Amino acid sequence: MRFGLFVPQGWRHDLVGIEPAAQWAAMSGLAAHADAAEWESIWVYDHFHTVPVPSEQATHEAWSLIAAFAATTSRVRLGQMCTCMSYRNPGYLAKVATTADIISGGRVEMGIGAGWYEHEWRAYGYGFPRAGERLARLDEGVQIMKQAWSTGTATLNGAHYQMNGAIFQPLPLQPGGIPIWIAGGGEKVTLRIAAQHAQYTNFDGSPEGFSHKSEVLRGHCAAQDTDFDAITRSSNYNTVIGSTEAEVAERLDAIEARVTPYLGAEGARGFMAEYRSGDALGVGTPEQITERLTGMQARGLGYAIHYFPEAAYDRSGIELFEREVMPALR
Repeated sequence: MRFGLFVPQGWRHDLVGIEPAAQWAAMSGLAAHADAAEWESIWVYDHFHTVPVPSEQATHEAWSLIAAFAATTSRVRLGQMCTCMSYRNPGYLAKVATTADIISGGRVEMGIGAGWYEHEWRAYGYGFPRAGERLARLDEGVQIMKQAWSTGTATLNGAHYQMNGAIFQPLPLQPGGIPIWIAGGGEKVTLRIAAQHAQYTNFDGSPEGFSHKSEVLRGHCAAQDTDFDAITRSSNYNTVIGSTEAEVAERLDAIEARVTPYLGAEGARGFMAEYRSGDALGVGTPEQITERLTGMQARGLGYAIHYFPEAAYDRSGIELFEREVMPALR
């Protein structure tokens, strides 16, 4: 199994209490840690407003961070989970990603999806098109990026995007272009786009949900005569790890206490619900998490991307995961 690590950027209230002038040090320090450890990749989210509710807390922009990490790391791969296609013209996005790929020496991944955060869309003036239109934009945008990165030019007369001999030079350093991750589990359209264009997918990480989405993807691959086994399937996991169950509980309590001043007591309880539910595969002792991920590996999970809500404040959980979980699954 391959492993990725989310870098805190504020979106999930994971930089609260850290002054803006010190936030880059927190983010770049974790990126440097991952670069020196055995993580294959680091990841950021592409959002402008915090969750679970929009607030005045920091949310740093994804592709600015990708460019910064490209210049300040040397080994680890750099991804977004996931870029919202409609937030940037796809030709412009292809150019931005290429520049970051060259700065990094060929380490950029393109995580891309249709987008969903309505409040953010409307606040930034993007409107909020119906799902079908957002997915159509995703499809056209991926076509443009693939053309740009493989041929150095792009032409498309689409319903939503038009390119007419746009020049994309230089090409990315990676042969064939930047790997494309299609994020989302929409069964009729998103997974069809993934079957046609993706080297990676990212969808539901629960055992039953992952197996079901995998079979839907397999069906789309068969219909389009593409190779299902050539697509690496990934999922994201919210991860809180402790040597004992008592330590896990202490860590969860500390996270809740940290966000309570910003979300209120009721909001913080809701925020923590996904961590405290018995369904959270990434919450537990090393033995528990290893057992669960081993089960997911048997279902075809090839890449697990982990989000540690403590990361900006305490790396001991990450280090425990590195010592006791990652070696058992490699």
